[in-house]
Amino acid sequence: MTQPPIILASNSPRRQQLLSQIGLDFEVIPGNVNEDFSIDLSPRNFAEHYATKKAKDVAKHYPDHLVIGADTIVVLNGQILGKPADESESYTMLSSLSGETHTVVTGVSLQWISKNIDIIFSENTLVTFNSLSSQEIHYYIDNYHPLDKAGSYGIQDWFAVCVNNIDGCFYNVMGFPLSAFYQQYKKITANDSP
Repeated sequence: MTQPPIILASNSPRRQQLLSQIGLDFEVIPGNVNEDFSIDLSPRNFAEHYATKKAKDVAKHYPDHLVIGADTIVVLNGQILGKPADESESYTMLSSLSGETHTVVTGVSLQWISKNIDIIFSENTLVTFNSLSSQEIHYYIDNYHPLDKAGSYGIQDWFAVCVNNIDGCFYNVMGFPLSAFYQQYKKITANDSP
């Protein structure tokens, strides 16, 4: 399988780690897109919309590359939680998630202009937290500074001890649904083989 030139339109170290984990070589060129949480979209459409905007923002400059855009959100009782603005909002988010089950939605957009490839999909994972004490929440925020993460937590760090159950793709909770992506990637590269 010949690997096409790939660009990851994201600064996320977790996404970079996961793509490297499956042996892909890629450049990192983040899309210049600001998310507006007031737009009236379902969580799935929201994640897919911003994944696509990020990918297309980069793809228009690199038509001969496969550009990967992704957007991860946390959804609790129908409300979208993005990245917290500050430590106070981080505390509020984690308190609201304590003892509850929420959905992590990652939208993924694959854009390859010269090959007329425009693929958009999303993955949902249900995550249930243990009940969190105020001390645990403060400890986590003070030591792990989760302001760059949707829902204000990272399942791959200390916070793993606070997760009671996961139903779905673990890597989706990290920010990129590896298995679902790879199924699409295989189709793209199979079609592109000489």
